[in-house]
Amino acid sequence: MMNQPSQVLPVIRGLLATPSGNEDDPWRRVILHSVTGKGDVEFASSDDLRARVQATKPTRFTLTGVGTYEVVHPTDGLLAGKIALVTGAAGAIGAGICRALVEKGAHVAACDIAAEPLRALAAEINVLPVTMDVTDKQSVADGFAHVTGTWGGVDIVVVNAGIAMVAPLMEMELEAFRRLEKVNVEGTLLTLAEAGRHMSRQGTGGDIILVSTKNVFAPGAQFGAYSATKAASHQLARIASLEFAAFDVRVNMVAPDAVFSDGQRKSGLWAEVGPSRMKARGLDEKGLEEYYRDRNLLKARVTAKHVANAVLFFATRQTPTTGATIPVDGGLPDATPR
Repeated sequence: MMNQPSQVLPVIRGLLATPSGNEDDPWRRVILHSVTGKGDVEFASSDDLRARVQATKPTRFTLTGVGTYEVVHPTDGLLAGKIALVTGAAGAIGAGICRALVEKGAHVAACDIAAEPLRALAAEINVLPVTMDVTDKQSVADGFAHVTGTWGGVDIVVVNAGIAMVAPLMEMELEAFRRLEKVNVEGTLLTLAEAGRHMSRQGTGGDIILVSTKNVFAPGAQFGAYSATKAASHQLARIASLEFAAFDVRVNMVAPDAVFSDGQRKSGLWAEVGPSRMKARGLDEKGLEEYYRDRNLLKARVTAKHVANAVLFFATRQTPTTGATIPVDGGLPDATPR
């Protein structure tokens, strides 16, 4: 018996999807918009829901005790009709990913614990701001439920929330390490689990992309807490690719390095670790960026847009791929996935 909107709406939305004729992305999704007034078809949250939706294929319906919804068929953009949820959206990389998804036609929920930066992002681009703490199971569930209640479900989840610190192992305080573990590991686990539940219930597949890091493959001295916890996060995503494939949910990773900003929006990670890196190398902020640019093979400045492009590669299903990692680092031989 399903009786929660976050359980019922994805089922209805999945049943209203139509075949796309594309083997790589076989469904055209709809968006469910909440409207006022009584609908043409009324549903109760009951076990016969599936049969009734398939029989009626409504363009407008009322879910008893929840509200009335209009069925919308977006067509504008490569990701038209898809709903994306991005964690850590208030940071530089998260904002860049949100912008790219919106540009491709997705309905985007920008999720973060920082409410004010979220409001600023929503004022800049057309996203739904959702305050969500990835370390709290109920907060994650509530965040997904809010997105589902607004648009009907979730098709793309970008697991981007993460924090860092600099400390040598011999001086690292356990509580400081645990703070990273809560966000980088437990936050990933809770987000992956909730995404899997929603997408399997919806029945139209989905895409999960983890923003990993080059430190998984090439860890840095005094960067042990970040490197270790992000490696655990990366491994959880690989396991999710094994477990979620049966639902046509693909789970892939992008591994950036040295992304300092997205336009005027500074990276929170580099705000945390940048001063110590500058001090260690006797550089200022500009000099530090040049240092990281010069160390990669292509001598490239890696931007949030580059990371977003890698996310889009997976989100638009260019190849039948799951469990893979795209480096976004300008070429670092030590960090090549292997």
